[in-house]
Amino acid sequence: MTNKKKANSAVPNFGFRRFGIGMLLLSVILSSCSLKQLAINTVIDSLSGEGASVFTGDDDPQLIADALPFSLKLYEALLAQSPNHTGLLMTTGSGFVMYANAFVQAPSDRLADDEYDLRLQMRARAKKLYLRGRNYLLDAIEVEHAGFKNSALSGGIDEYLSAMDADDVPLLYWCAAGWIAAVSIDSFDVELGLTRATAARIMETAYELDDSWGDGTIHEFYISYYGSLPAMLGGSEEKARYHFDRAVELSGGRKPGPFVALATALSIKNQDVDEFRSLLETALEIENDDPDSRLLTIISQDKARWLLDNIEDYFLID
Repeated sequence: MTNKKKANSAVPNFGFRRFGIGMLLLSVILSSCSLKQLAINTVIDSLSGEGASVFTGDDDPQLIADALPFSLKLYEALLAQSPNHTGLLMTTGSGFVMYANAFVQAPSDRLADDEYDLRLQMRARAKKLYLRGRNYLLDAIEVEHAGFKNSALSGGIDEYLSAMDADDVPLLYWCAAGWIAAVSIDSFDVELGLTRATAARIMETAYELDDSWGDGTIHEFYISYYGSLPAMLGGSEEKARYHFDRAVELSGGRKPGPFVALATALSIKNQDVDEFRSLLETALEIENDDPDSRLLTIISQDKARWLLDNIEDYFLID
């Protein structure tokens, strides 16, 4: 009996051991997944927080133009891991809108007349990038306000907009800016054109919640918006000039953007070459070392310089 008990006790308990080993492996796997997600979240928080200023604070536009595509694809890869990270959605969406504007549409506007086909290709690409950015921003708003995205795309968003507060302004601004830019760049897309009112309502909400946001960034948008639209669609020189004055006031005159915007939106339309020169020369005199807007300052001043160098393309000068 004694030998039998010893024999029995010597038989390995494979069931128990397999269970124990399984639990050990599971804990290692879960721990590994948790560490991986923690690392991903740390990177995301860095990229979508103060780390984003590595672009806006740079003084080399070409370097940023070359780097942004890779960065945007990296953001999209990270979003595959954390699709509801509002900060990353904001950074990705606004990044696509800025890239489309500064490095695709703006260069297309400088092409010679004999490069018309290339201009069309670049503007078509800019439109796609604007909408890509807009969609990420809609997703970001959706995280905070469930149901917003489908309602925005179908045109019924007043109920959602009434629930917004000042914290939503950056998302609302960039969403509307990208959306309206996509509409404006392709006047032949009738279906997209019918959504202009929705995009405009989103921007209007941002303006109502905090018109001083971004040192007058929303007012700067409205300079071009009201100055370039025909009267039948809501364009108004009076409103454009009001927003110019307010943008300059809120920025303390430290941003060249408002001066460039008024020159391109109204001075050309009114064929006022003296105002055109004065506005652009003022833009070039501005010195702004704010790291949050250094890149935009350089880009705006580069545009002002190019416009002055090509002034005969816009005015009849004796």
